[in-house]
Amino acid sequence: MRNLKLSIVLLSGFLLAFSSIAFAKVKGDTITLGAAVSLTGKYSTNGKNTKNGYDMAINRINKLGGVIVGGKSYKFKIIYYDDESNGGRAAQLAERLIKQDGIKYMLGPYSSGMTKAIAPVTEENKIPMVEANGASRSLFTKGYKYLFAVLSAANQYLEVAIDLAVEKNGGKGVRIAMAFEQDAFSQDVKIGVVEAAQRTGSEIVIDDNLPKELNDMAATLSKVKALKPDVLVVSGHTKGALTAIRQLSEMRVNVPMLAMTHCDAGKLSKQHGEKAEYALCAAQWHKSLTYEDNYFGNGMDYDRDYTAEYGSAPPYQSAESSAALLVWKAAFERANSFDTEKVRDALAKTDMQTFYGNIKFSNTGQNIAKPMVLFQVRCDGGKCANKVVAPTKWASAKLVHPVPTWSNR
Repeated sequence: MRNLKLSIVLLSGFLLAFSSIAFAKVKGDTITLGAAVSLTGKYSTNGKNTKNGYDMAINRINKLGGVIVGGKSYKFKIIYYDDESNGGRAAQLAERLIKQDGIKYMLGPYSSGMTKAIAPVTEENKIPMVEANGASRSLFTKGYKYLFAVLSAANQYLEVAIDLAVEKNGGKGVRIAMAFEQDAFSQDVKIGVVEAAQRTGSEIVIDDNLPKELNDMAATLSKVKALKPDVLVVSGHTKGALTAIRQLSEMRVNVPMLAMTHCDAGKLSKQHGEKAEYALCAAQWHKSLTYEDNYFGNGMDYDRDYTAEYGSAPPYQSAESSAALLVWKAAFERANSFDTEKVRDALAKTDMQTFYGNIKFSNTGQNIAKPMVLFQVRCDGGKCANKVVAPTKWASAKLVHPVPTWSNR
């Protein structure tokens, strides 16, 4: 009898534990998602931006009726852990969310590095993950079936600049100068430029590496001065962009179009004033874009509401993170189920517009419906701002092209 009682107690405990894991994904009227996000460490600023975007979307969706599955309304909830900006820690936390907390649906972390660390874990456990901040091209070459990214991949960052240059050249190919840092991100960007050149019949006339310190690109600019390309593309993070503006002005190098990653009007004009004017900067999103949805309205609406909530304008990391929740909501409702495989299949069939942009996934999980944004730095009375000029269909300002020569500024 004592053994029987012990067996019953153990069995009851096992069933309770199993139940808590099996149904942790949905309890009562709540759908719980998991997220390991960088709240401390080197990525903490953008990690917080990521969390703010998630939280804003959670609150908005819950307030406006939640998620309808089987005719019943459910609310979203997120379990967060701090990955400390460490890939190993991120992978451990993904395991914890899945194995201990019973999470069946994941949101991505901040950065490609953290996403690369988590993706093998979610894939092995067949847990769908919608991520908003991992742009590395390699994420979409592994054959992952449970990874879906709402943002544009790194190889898409500057290809829109090549398309714009070709458009301005009457549809004919252009002559391209390239200068890229040797990090993984910039090399992914370079792949996109090379592919765009091939696709448009353009010619790459300069193919240079930026120095490791990102403090001198005079050698490249001397070639630009001699060869006179139609467009110069640079990817060297913020420091590389600042170096490019400084030396272009110092050396009085004229180029009809300059396009870079990791630059914006505030950072450039703070150090270089109006010398930064007319530079084209690649971004995932801008508030002036005219995309819209039923939850956030358009980009200007999102900007207003986010600023009221958090006291500062939303960076694109927050916007794309909010969009990830809209994708999850739509997938649950299309699947009309909480079964992870049915929800995964619904995610794979996503084809929707959000305030952040259009979202449609390829069979590799990459968003193939949203082009990158190019904004042009424009200055007035010493004050510089970002003006979206591409894609042309969604632009809010007209591109100044060619860039005025230094003697005419």
